[in-house]
Amino acid sequence: MSNSTNTTVVFITGVGRGIGRSILEAFLLRPNHIVIGSVRDKTSEKYEELKKLPTADASRLLLVSIDSANMDDPQASIKDIEAEGITHIDVVIANAGITPSAGPLDKVTIQDVSDALSINAMSPIQLYHATRPLLEKSSRPVWFSMTSAAGSIGNVEIHNAQFFLAYGISKAAMNFFTKSIHAAHTNWIAYAVHPGVVQSEMGNQGARLQGLEKAPVTLEDCATNILASVDGATREHTSGKFFNFTDNSHISNLL
Repeated sequence: MSNSTNTTVVFITGVGRGIGRSILEAFLLRPNHIVIGSVRDKTSEKYEELKKLPTADASRLLLVSIDSANMDDPQASIKDIEAEGITHIDVVIANAGITPSAGPLDKVTIQDVSDALSINAMSPIQLYHATRPLLEKSSRPVWFSMTSAAGSIGNVEIHNAQFFLAYGISKAAMNFFTKSIHAAHTNWIAYAVHPGVVQSEMGNQGARLQGLEKAPVTLEDCATNILASVDGATREHTSGKFFNFTDNSHISNLL
């Protein structure tokens, strides 16, 4: 079945849990949407759960397998969705990622940094290479990078990001890449978002490190904010920027 130009096609990585799953669920409740979600393991129970999610009229879910540690997976996933008749993609949400353990600077290993860079920065680059031809067929291509305030070089001290060295470096690299997409594609909307401290597994872990019982932002509110952001995004006012959903500001144009 081919996808009509009247159908919005959204590709979200890392939909097995947390923020990715909440975004997936929200998009599926919109009519005339094809929502492509990536999971690491198509044999897991979570994969079967996702297939049972409710969908709106004329909407459907396609699940693909992407292990962010495998740089060949994004391109393989495109072959899978093209076999399902997908001829364009309107929105890519690069959400999958890891958060290495926090700790003092002198305890961080090169392997920690390498692992974070591979999954949080290099895998999104491969995702871009894989999805670019289909994004270019959209009348309004949107690239959305799920990043973190820890990746803001200008705000390291404000966020105590020195305790998240591997994570911060990887997200700073992702931010640079997002800005590069903005610069390379003058008709695309490409931007990055720090969603706040969200009640995902990783978000709650980070909240506890800050002395909180749990993260302040619910998954439902996070998804609502993200969908509203994608809906209202423009080349002039959104693209090339790094937004902080905590206070609806943008953080120094991706620095």
